[in-house]
This record gives sequence, C-alpha cells and structure tokens, in this order.
Amino acid sequence: MIDWEPLVAAAWEVCERAHAPYSRFAVGAALLMEDGSIVTGCNVENRSYGLSLCAERNAVTAAVGRGLKRPQAVVVVTSSSPPSAPCGMCRETLRELVEDVPILLVNPEGERLERTLAKLLPDSFVFPPPA
Repeated sequence: MIDWEPLVAAAWEVCERAHAPYSRFAVGAALLMEDGSIVTGCNVENRSYGLSLCAERNAVTAAVGRGLKRPQAVVVVTSSSPPSAPCGMCRETLRELVEDVPILLVNPEGERLERTLAKLLPDSFVFPPPA
C-alpha cells in the first residue's frame, strides 16, 4: 500500500517553484524511489519552447543523477480539472526505467485520479535486446 500523502506534499512544494511564465501551467512531480526516498521535479519553460522541461522528466533526471532508477510510484500535481496526466515524452521517459508504476494525478480542489503507466502508455515500444 502506498502512502500517497508525503508524495503529494512534496509535489505541491516543488510545484510552487515551477518556472512557467509562458503557459502559466505549473506542474510538480514526486517519485517514490526504490530506496524509499522521494525525488521531485517541476516544469521549467523556455522562450524557445522546445527547450522546456516537464516536471516528470526533471524528477527522473534528478533520480538517475542520485543513482536511483526504479520509481515505485509517481504523483503529478496540476491546477487543471480533471488533473492532468503526464505528456507522451514523460510517459516514455518513465517507461525507460520501469514497465509499470502507479501514478496519482492531483489538483488543488482535491480531485485525485489513480492510473498506471501501463494504462497511460499501452503497447509501449520496447527496444529489441542485442543479438
């Protein structure tokens, strides 16, 4: 059973630091890692929009930088109703590390949607193993 509350709190805390001057759509993400630690990330936009980074990918990058590569759970917080799911790039980035993981989507009104990576990214591409 996942204790979602510490992850939700961590995601909201980092969401407050998001840099989203163009979309005004702040996102916070928190990953529960294999060692029990929580790693967070927020979105960072850029005037050259293709250079913007999503919260989920920032969290994954921070985790990998710490030597952690197996998220056990993910929380994504946004102000949208219903709460927004990770974009396709973030789904693929998570899939690079794990086949499936529970993902909780949350907004300030208290709406919560629990999904899985497998549900959000069905029939995902798997690179063939080397011969």
